[in-house]
Amino acid sequence: MEFEEWEPVYEAICRDFGYGRAGDERARDCLASLTDEFDPSQLSVARDASVVVAGAGPSLSDAEELERARAGDVVFAASTAVDVLESHGVDVDCMVTDLDKNPETVRRLTERGTPVAVHAHGDNLEAIRKVVPDCDLEYVLPTTQAEPRGPVRNVGGFTDGDRAAFLADHLGADRLVFVGWDFDDESVDESKARKLEWAERLLYWLERRRDERFDVLDGRRAAIDTDAIPLAE
Repeated sequence: MEFEEWEPVYEAICRDFGYGRAGDERARDCLASLTDEFDPSQLSVARDASVVVAGAGPSLSDAEELERARAGDVVFAASTAVDVLESHGVDVDCMVTDLDKNPETVRRLTERGTPVAVHAHGDNLEAIRKVVPDCDLEYVLPTTQAEPRGPVRNVGGFTDGDRAAFLADHLGADRLVFVGWDFDDESVDESKARKLEWAERLLYWLERRRDERFDVLDGRRAAIDTDAIPLAE
């Protein structure tokens, strides 16, 4: 994903939520000052693999979802999905997070040599300053939704979950398998529900880019608002 392709979608997200780019850029620059260039070979296991993209929805604890996670070659997990999977004996190969929850998991994974994609945005500057310096920086992949700078990369994506899917795509995954995704989770607040709508749109864009069909979108495609995403005819 080149930033020039991502930028119009990023601008649409900013307009929808009233975000300012300046806040994202400040957080990006802070993260850049605290991190080093990430060695992508640490995630070479994703290339040509079946990558499970685990969301942090309530369904993740279901036995069927856990078995699907175990069956994947590689597991990329969003935020607290890591804790749920590990509590059921499912190892995670990469965590994707904006540090809004479970900072101890972030530190623990980097200390044991598991890569963590740490995302910078306008609302998590203090979390970046607090958590990142305590991590093993060799295993921190810094990301942004703004223009990339220094060691901070932009692979596309907005929420932790869909960003995990974009990261797997960026790394050359052969197939993406989605577990623990609950777009209609009634327990979330209005802001989170709107973010899930964007995650759905972005996954639809990604599957079109990959010429793949994600089963997590089955029965939902006709209702997805695609006005803000570039779809080739």
